[in-house]
Amino acid sequence: MSDSASTAQRRLSQVKDFLTTSKIATTVPFDPNCTSFPTRKEVPQILSAPPGAAWVWGADDYIGRLNLLTPTRVKAAAMEIKTGETICLNLPLHLPEVPAFGRETFQHTIKTVIENYVYDDLYSMNTQSGSQWDGFRHFAHVASGGTFYNNTHGEDIIGERANHKCSIHHWAEHGIAGRGVLLDYRSYANKKGIKYDPYDTYSILWEELYQCGKDQGIDIRPEAQGGDIKIGDLLFIRSGFMEAYNSKPSDERASLALRGHQGGSDAVQRWAGVAQGDEMLDWLHDCYFAAVAGDAPTFEAWPTQEPYHLHEYLLALWGCPLGEMFDLEKLSEKCRKNNRWTFFVTSAPANCHGGVSSLPNATAIL
Repeated sequence: MSDSASTAQRRLSQVKDFLTTSKIATTVPFDPNCTSFPTRKEVPQILSAPPGAAWVWGADDYIGRLNLLTPTRVKAAAMEIKTGETICLNLPLHLPEVPAFGRETFQHTIKTVIENYVYDDLYSMNTQSGSQWDGFRHFAHVASGGTFYNNTHGEDIIGERANHKCSIHHWAEHGIAGRGVLLDYRSYANKKGIKYDPYDTYSILWEELYQCGKDQGIDIRPEAQGGDIKIGDLLFIRSGFMEAYNSKPSDERASLALRGHQGGSDAVQRWAGVAQGDEMLDWLHDCYFAAVAGDAPTFEAWPTQEPYHLHEYLLALWGCPLGEMFDLEKLSEKCRKNNRWTFFVTSAPANCHGGVSSLPNATAIL
């Protein structure tokens, strides 16, 4: 198709969108204010992007699905505030005491400025040792040779040609606030007699999440398919990591955290989490979550049970922020007590230019 014909088609589509109340996203870049977006199988192939990429917000976009957190959606999400109770979703900075994947432990030093009068803090930390947002610089699409979101590459992140493509500060400047939805899979599994160890590989299937939602009174399908998930929702999945963490002695926790990346089945990192597979990919994509997060160290089942990781799709291909080791214990208790599984949530990522990832600094407001 010629450039002039393509431009004419795009303008006709934009006029059609303007004249209809549904505001269907038909042309790239998508308008975040649209009320209907294509399914994973319908997203047009993006030029110079890996197959399956949804780089649909513009060539210079570095916030991905956070674009969906429009003023209209944030304002609507504020209606979820009923009691005004606030719940911290961040683990204490020193937890886990021994981080997984060989990451550094948190170090805190108090600096005396004027004895008895003025003190400062000094932190030394890996932002991905505890509660964290995986930024778009964290995990690349492997099959394409290491492509990060929106055609960002390793040379953009570190080295002489480093720049601010996909830097975490873009998230900070936009802000994160919207409607949160909690799926308390751990409580559902206990209720149904489903036994698993969060410290071992266990894949939470889409059907199980669907039944978990049904048990909570939520249809986890997107609104476009008759469900309760709204465009721009922030998904939280509790798989029981902190419950298991608190139940194990410290030496066992340390030994399990220090498992390696390679080796025999008992030697590698193994964690319960969301299953890989087409059904899960379709759901995570088609709901148009602004972000997804869980309490597990890897969000997805680890090691992956497919030739790919969900990290590749969420972060590199779709630009969907991915949270891990969020503290969902108190939130799950409150939601169950109130029989309400939606809430207002805010998060303030670090305004670090060139940053890879960030502490969540997240709060749920009921």
